[in-house]
Formats: sequence, C-alpha cells, structure tokens
Amino acid sequence: MQPAKFEFARARSLGEAATILRQASGSAKVIAGGQSLGPMLNLRLARPSVLVDITAIPELTRIEEDGDGVMIGACVTTSDLEDGRARVDGLPILATVAAGIAYRAVRNRGTVGGSLCHADPAGDWLPVLCALAAECVVTDGSRVRRVPIQGFVTGAFEVMLEGAELLQAIRIPRPSRAARCGYYKVSRKAGEFALASAAVLFDREGERFRAVIGATQGRPIVVEDARSILRGVPQPGGAVELDATAAGALLRRAQLPAHMRLYTTALVRAAAQAMA
Repeated sequence: MQPAKFEFARARSLGEAATILRQASGSAKVIAGGQSLGPMLNLRLARPSVLVDITAIPELTRIEEDGDGVMIGACVTTSDLEDGRARVDGLPILATVAAGIAYRAVRNRGTVGGSLCHADPAGDWLPVLCALAAECVVTDGSRVRRVPIQGFVTGAFEVMLEGAELLQAIRIPRPSRAARCGYYKVSRKAGEFALASAAVLFDREGERFRAVIGATQGRPIVVEDARSILRGVPQPGGAVELDATAAGALLRRAQLPAHMRLYTTALVRAAAQAMA
C-alpha cells in the first residue's frame, strides 16, 4: 500500500515545529528516523494532514554532559550510541542495549526519542531508561517541562504529549562509578522485539536499587527497591536469588499472568548481567 496524501514540512527550530503542530490541531505527525511511522503510513494506520521533519533542529541531535547527568537529544540515533559517535561516560549500558536493537539499517535511522514517543511496550529503550530514572524534556517551543519517564508513557503506544509539544531530550542522572546496570530481553531471535524484558540499576553509593519489567502490553512495571523481590542486592559474581512469592504478587498486581516465567527469567538474567 501507499500512504494517504499529506503535506510535508521540514522544521528548522523547536518553535517552528511547535507552531506547525499547533496549527494542525492534532492532525500532524512528527517524523525523525521513521522506522515505526513509515510502515504505519504505508498501511494507512496513520493518516496525518502534515508530516513534520525535525531532524534539522540542532538541539535534538546533541549530547551534553555535566557533573550530575547526561542530556541526550531526541534525534540521537541508536547507532550513534552503539558506535560511540555520541559517547556517554559512565553509562556503557546504553551502547550495549543499542547494539541489540533490531538490525543495523534500523539502528542507523531509528532515534532514541522516536522509540520513546512510539511507546511500544516491547521496545528496548523504555525499560532501560526507566531503570536509570531518566526524565523526558518536553517543549512547546517556548515552555519546557521535565517529566519522569514512567509518567511520560501513559500506556501502550500512548504518551502524555499535548498537541503542540514534542520531546526535546532525555536526561539521565549520572550513576556513581560503582553502579552496575543490566538489561535482558527474551525474544525469538536476536534483534527482534521482546516477549519479556527487564532492566536493573544497583547503585550502593547513590542508594538506588531499581528494577523494571518491560514488554508488558502497557506501561513498564517499575520496582523502586529491587531488594524486595531479589532478597537483597546480589554480590558481584554471585548468584541472583529471586523471591518467588514477592515476584508473583508483583505480577498479579500488574495484571500479568503470574505463571508466565518469562518476566521473572528476564529480571533474574538482567540482575546477573549487572553483577557479572
């Protein structure tokens, strides 16, 4: 199939992009890499009146670091992180995750911000960035606000952006040097979307012990203190011990099948990867 007819605009600034979105009154779509939106257009699952290309906006391709964290522009591509062209000190987990997403052609075009805004529950970036307690920097061209990433995604394929807003960047608080991160996804073959996924952050110095279960058909499950389901913090090189009762209760509260061991398998392997 071919897309329905639409107009095309290439925005040169955040303000210009926001103005086009505002004038379209909800009928516009933002495009960057187009790895999700492109097929939706071809299948006519999306029929925008205007397509707004944001790849020429300088702020969206920057990575800026300070002592407290890292700001990753929404149009930074997955391959930028994989190849170290946009190197992020202290967060090697980003390059590791990037290398396992889809295929090289997709990684060359697909953007981190686009993946988050698409909000596919089976995507890779969402659980990882939730574990890292990232924030989404949202703008309408003049006003900027920060939203915790688990609040940015409101459901499967749903985010809290208003009509004239777009995602400008993702801010990740810098973990301590001793922090350990892990991510694991269960999939039929390498590069495919996850059937179940999990990410963890163990940061003793920062007193952060987060675990996140993804690929849940909705919002990821964020466990603020992973010690509650892992019987404490695993030791480097040691075995990971899951509290099956606590984990089962967690899955039931999230209305996930408690018997589905893929979720807990992903969690245990993510923790083991972090402590390896």
